[in-house]
Amino acid sequence: MSKEKKNIVYNLLRGSFLTDESSFKNWRILTFVVLLLLLMIYSAHSADAKVVQIAELNKKKRELRDEDVDTSILLMKMKLESSIRDRVKSKGLYPAKTPPQKIKVTYNKE
Repeated sequence: MSKEKKNIVYNLLRGSFLTDESSFKNWRILTFVVLLLLLMIYSAHSADAKVVQIAELNKKKRELRDEDVDTSILLMKMKLESSIRDRVKSKGLYPAKTPPQKIKVTYNKE
């Protein structure tokens, strides 16, 4: 490397660009860059938190869907005629031996 490049690297490592007479311009740019970096870090953490929250909500949704399916199956089994017949047999109720008859009611306006 040439002497000028070594001098630039040495000054950069020493931080002389922050202590020179024209360092005010450098400080403004560095402050702006640091603020942008902090904003980027904040938004990345915020996005990660939302991803975790979405994963938790999806897990809860799957659990609730499974519970709904289980409850629906249980309700279907409870509605079956054989299930109802078994439950009311202990109370002394049995199925009718003759089918039900339809009753027609006529009404005269006289």
